[in-house]
Amino acid sequence: MVITNAKIFTCDNDRIIENGYVEYHNGKITALGSGKYNGDDETFDAEGQMLFPGFIDAHCHIGMFEEGICFEGDDGNEMTDPCTPQIRAIDAINPMDIAFNDAISYGITTVVTGPGSSNPIAGQIVAMKTYGKIIDKMIIKTPVAIKFALGENPKKTYDSKDETPSTRMAITSIIREQLIKAQKYAKDIEKAKNEENDMPDYDAKCEALLPLLNREIKAHFHIHRADDICTAIRISKEFNLDTVLIHCTEGHILADELAEEKYPIVVGPIISTRSKPELKNVSRENYAKLKRAGNIVAINTDFPEVPIEMLAMSVAICGKYCDYSLNELIKSITCDAAKIVGIYDRVGSITVGKDADLILFKNSPLELLEKPTKVIINGKFVDN
Repeated sequence: MVITNAKIFTCDNDRIIENGYVEYHNGKITALGSGKYNGDDETFDAEGQMLFPGFIDAHCHIGMFEEGICFEGDDGNEMTDPCTPQIRAIDAINPMDIAFNDAISYGITTVVTGPGSSNPIAGQIVAMKTYGKIIDKMIIKTPVAIKFALGENPKKTYDSKDETPSTRMAITSIIREQLIKAQKYAKDIEKAKNEENDMPDYDAKCEALLPLLNREIKAHFHIHRADDICTAIRISKEFNLDTVLIHCTEGHILADELAEEKYPIVVGPIISTRSKPELKNVSRENYAKLKRAGNIVAINTDFPEVPIEMLAMSVAICGKYCDYSLNELIKSITCDAAKIVGIYDRVGSITVGKDADLILFKNSPLELLEKPTKVIINGKFVDN
């Protein structure tokens, strides 16, 4: 199939093709160019519409907290143990949840979803497509990250149980202790291999953290307050973690300092009230101030905190506080999001060799609740 006669926002090195085509076979992009397509493949005339790579929500909980079901569909927080790196999002996600249809309807073709923020170490996050019936066939990478949470959420979860942690000190202590255990576990495994000693007893928590310590996957830190942001950076430096700062609500207070640290950031939810104490300094200028300081920033919904279909609207709101072009703003939910979460080899731009996840818009996707006219995931037109 070839999409022809489209204005192509490739999100690859700022390249925009005013009138071009994109060819794809077997779910992968095989060619793109400007002007008229002269090949023999079946074509779809975009009639001058704008073509973008599929949108990416870089942090949400879709499929973990199902729509309209309450406890039966609430599988995002395992609140019986504050340290659960071994639990996996893929064992909880229901791809049949109606929220996936909502995501597709608004051009979101990839999501990064996983456990909530009740535990200091919450579990394993997955990057996946939004179209499909079987989670195993929708996966881009699993795990793509381990979820950590600092601040108010784990504090109030376990204080209400009269259990540890009830302070920020204890939250950090639990994280540090488990990472040290995993380091020792890794050393014991290596020692057993080299000296033919007995392997250490299997430890599911430590096993789950080995890819993290080897920087094969990322650490996603749920943080809002400036002091918690600094704690996340402190832990990341101590254990040499490949860290992403999630939410980063008070990031605007530390914008210049964060640019020096060079940790990527995912901001949001943007459409939110000051619903708890650590959100008192929320600012819709957060994205703009972080970007101007030189940070790489993506935008998320944090679904179900904000409806998944509000992703592009969140970008539009952020755009009101800066003078960035449509092309630059869209990067926050395409190439920059993919780079931040570590899946840019598969998605995030219209590039030869990448997945054929494409969306067509007649009008700007940043207009109020604008829907794409066509959504293509893995080279297949899907119902939107």
